[in-house]
Amino acid sequence: MTVLYINFPRSFSLLLVCCCCCCCCCCSSLCFFASKSDLLFQFFAMNTITLLGNSTMKLSGRFFVSRRHGSFLAYSPLKNQPHFNNCKKFPTFNQNKQIQGYPFKILSFQRVLNHTQKTFGVFGPSFGHSRGLFVVTSSGVASKVRDFSTSVETRVNDGNFGRIYVKNGGGAGGSNVKPLVVERIDKDEEVAVRAEALSGESKLEGVNGVKVVEPSSPRREETGVEKEAWRLLQDAVVMYCGSPVGTVAANDPGDKQPLNYDQVFIRDFVPSGLAFLLKGEGEIVRNFLLHTLQLQSWEKTVDCYSPGQGLMPASFKVRSVALDENKFEEVLDPDFGESAIGRVAPVDSGLWWIILLRAYGKITGDYGLQERVDVQTGIKLILNLCLADGFEMFPSLLVTDGSCMIDRRMGIHGHPLEIQALFYSALRCSREMLAVNDGSKNLVRAINNRLSALSFHIREYYWVDMKKINEIYRYKTEEYSMDATNKFNIYPEQIPAWLMDWIPEEGGYLIGNLQPANMDFRFFTLGNLWSVVSSLGTPKQNEAILNLIEAKWDDLVGRMPLKICYPALEYEEWRIITGSDPKNTPWSYHNGGSWPTLLWQFTLACIKMGRLDLAQKAVAMAEKRLAVDHWPEYYDTRTGKFIGKQSRLFQTWTVAGFLTSKMLVENPEMASLLFWEEDYELLEICVCALSKTGRKKCSRGAAKSQILV
Repeated sequence: MTVLYINFPRSFSLLLVCCCCCCCCCCSSLCFFASKSDLLFQFFAMNTITLLGNSTMKLSGRFFVSRRHGSFLAYSPLKNQPHFNNCKKFPTFNQNKQIQGYPFKILSFQRVLNHTQKTFGVFGPSFGHSRGLFVVTSSGVASKVRDFSTSVETRVNDGNFGRIYVKNGGGAGGSNVKPLVVERIDKDEEVAVRAEALSGESKLEGVNGVKVVEPSSPRREETGVEKEAWRLLQDAVVMYCGSPVGTVAANDPGDKQPLNYDQVFIRDFVPSGLAFLLKGEGEIVRNFLLHTLQLQSWEKTVDCYSPGQGLMPASFKVRSVALDENKFEEVLDPDFGESAIGRVAPVDSGLWWIILLRAYGKITGDYGLQERVDVQTGIKLILNLCLADGFEMFPSLLVTDGSCMIDRRMGIHGHPLEIQALFYSALRCSREMLAVNDGSKNLVRAINNRLSALSFHIREYYWVDMKKINEIYRYKTEEYSMDATNKFNIYPEQIPAWLMDWIPEEGGYLIGNLQPANMDFRFFTLGNLWSVVSSLGTPKQNEAILNLIEAKWDDLVGRMPLKICYPALEYEEWRIITGSDPKNTPWSYHNGGSWPTLLWQFTLACIKMGRLDLAQKAVAMAEKRLAVDHWPEYYDTRTGKFIGKQSRLFQTWTVAGFLTSKMLVENPEMASLLFWEEDYELLEICVCALSKTGRKKCSRGAAKSQILV
């Protein structure tokens, strides 16, 4: 039997008695509510606590979080909505009520509540009118009270065991109760976590200099712009069989020809999903992930040819199909590119899906979703498609033009930085989420090898700063040897005139594309920001990217963050590269337009690199204009002064990007769940050290030397 007492801050205390029966392999729990008992708390807090391990049954660590407020997405059946009796649902567990990501905040952890830790219920929104936390830990434990600890680690192996430490706050009778701290210890390693039970807590120095958290002032009231944004985001939610499954791309009531803007796009939903997760609403994200996973297995055919099995759709739409006179059935109608302009497969969709899957687990703690057999299979199918052998000599992913956010002809075919950064992020996500067994060990090995090779390739050959440009300016060409300096035979005359004067003394960036005899020197914002977020660049390179954005603020941010690329293609270059695209005219749309949705990625990168001031400046700038301009998709002109000439209004990812940025700025500690730090183990996975052939080592020496300086 395991007994745990917790003093709640307002009206009552909770005594949880968990009785375990080994022979029946079941657990029955009784919750008793009692008035505040100082003696009982002192028994647990002032003295050495011994957890009574009389049961031989092992329980998974579980926790409950109660919320003061009700669900944000309080979906109810719409009036006058037909009832569909034939909706086929996959099993769901109403996940948004199992664990809330807000206002319960989790700080600075990497793999927390992983695999073995699951939830099985919460109190109702009005339960006791107070926020509280109680934990049921694995039985069979006898541990002593030590100093305040914040270490939590869970793994799949059975060797895990838990500790609970409760420390008196020093007040008479235990009236000054500090937050309960749980320590879960793995046999192999420990990973620290700090959990804050309230929004807006302040960090205070506790006993013996230990950092603790105490409740401070309540969360500030939302501004009018934020309230409007949340209303618009909720209005954009798409329902399927009575459950939310995504958000439409745009919800402009004045748009008479929505084209495909009334569909749910995978890449567009990512900021929406993050906004809901940071708000504490996980159900819509869970549904989105599972429904799009089902679409992955659909047969895709374009002109009698079917692409790879792991391809994710670019978008989908909910349609009603008549079964007979009185019955209808809702179906999901996916678009894998066969209906898109240019008929281009969405390479980035599967990569974004993997990234969002990891974010869902990190923020909600529901790691059971990514452990499902169908989800594990979906990850493997995407990776098998990306890691398939071909004619490539480089680790970067080869794609055609228009296969990502820039989905029109813009001269990014080949190895665009945006795809490489997302590919690298998806590989790192998969490395964390894949269950390692006999069936996946070869795939995991391939992931590790590709990560090592890709990071070296991008850091070494895509990076430009003042020093590198001067080196390219002096390149010798037509070199034929293993030790050639100009490996891609880049002609110095390719260096554009604008770059010579534009590059700052302090700062640099990753170029947009690299192919034999061709370097695309344009600055592509998404690729550079996501390289910072995923640590595709070295720490010094990541810092230099933000230094460049700050130095060239007027060019890359202007009046509305942020330029999708810089500079724009003009004159003859525009006619040749875009094919005289009337939508991608200079400084418009993908050709140098300003896209507010990039704000959340910029915010994430700034928080990671300790430049919160830059993020706050950009968010404040956007907040002044977006609501007034009715949340446009993009802005035109060199400084982003005007709303785009063909821009949709009430664009959902503009709304969601702003909300995500606001929440990250106010709670920067949450950003640690969404970015990656440098992984030094990757530098030791070099497979290219073929010393007998005279070839030089690549990633071990060169990449590590860049990191350590």
